[in-house]
Amino acid sequence: MRKVILLLFLCHAASAVTHSLKYFYTASSGIPNFPEFVSLGVLDGQQMDYYDSNIKKVIPKQDWMAKNEGPEYWETQTQASIGDEQTFRGNIETAKNRFNQTGGVHIYQRMYGCEWDDETKEVKGYEQFGYDGEDFVTFDLKTQTWIAPKQQAVITKHKWDRSKVDYEKHYLTQECVDWLKKYVNYGRSSLMKTELPSVSLLQKSPSSPVSCHATGFYPDRALMLWRKDGEDLHEDVDQGEILPNHDGSFQMSVDLDLSSVKPEDWGRYECVFLLSGVKEEIITKLDKAVIRSNETSTPLIAIIIAAVVILVVIIGGVGLFIYRKKSAKRPPSPVNNPEVMEELNPKA
Repeated sequence: MRKVILLLFLCHAASAVTHSLKYFYTASSGIPNFPEFVSLGVLDGQQMDYYDSNIKKVIPKQDWMAKNEGPEYWETQTQASIGDEQTFRGNIETAKNRFNQTGGVHIYQRMYGCEWDDETKEVKGYEQFGYDGEDFVTFDLKTQTWIAPKQQAVITKHKWDRSKVDYEKHYLTQECVDWLKKYVNYGRSSLMKTELPSVSLLQKSPSSPVSCHATGFYPDRALMLWRKDGEDLHEDVDQGEILPNHDGSFQMSVDLDLSSVKPEDWGRYECVFLLSGVKEEIITKLDKAVIRSNETSTPLIAIIIAAVVILVVIIGGVGLFIYRKKSAKRPPSPVNNPEVMEELNPKA
């Protein structure tokens, strides 16, 4: 079993050439000390740029973006984002009206983008809208239809099914991919790098599971598991998700339940970390002497919490965004014509 899983991972790692371009937008109301509008772009897990309604400026978040695009690009993006911010104020009011809401905290979200495998040439695209943490309307590229899980979104679904399917398909499968390839060329040296993590064993209390935690690795294509006598464990193991760190690297953990582990058998267990593009395994033996308890791991826990907050902000940065300037160099929004603006703007 160990050889099968390792072989599958190594085969996946060798062919892991899928790139992704995603844009996240958020409009909010009723949240003190938080921008009413936020937008950001993410390429292969790395944030490229950022704008919010407080700073009123689109700024690069990677050196390779700053070096390859000049002042005109960033000024164009800034002006477009300022216009989008105004549109968003109207859009969130429209959503509140549809749900018969007045005050309170509300968030309208959007995420759109594409994936491209530069080996198989396979292309995937997605366009999703959410309101107050729940799905609002989503485009299904396979069926080429809009899906409205909420009754309040049905009017939007019907309108977009009539007018936005062809453009949506063209954008997600062609235009977005063209921009994705351009940005990948900008950041190729950075995107193709590999960084190994530091690995620690953590435990809250003597009766708690032992968590094998790896942080600081890149890219986010990694595998982490527990083994006993060289065999992969599937029972008494809790696999965690890969989460982003503030510096662009990633972290993950896998927990081992000690309730069925005899004290004399600890030496038979080991935590194994594998990173895409790296053949060597990072192995950490289960050893009481190296386990960090809850008291000694407080700073690390704080880092984990901070990373989760970053993830929430990024995922929550999904928003309803309408490009008003066709001359913008960033990939234009799939929803960027007067019909949709009329649909979502309460003043129209």
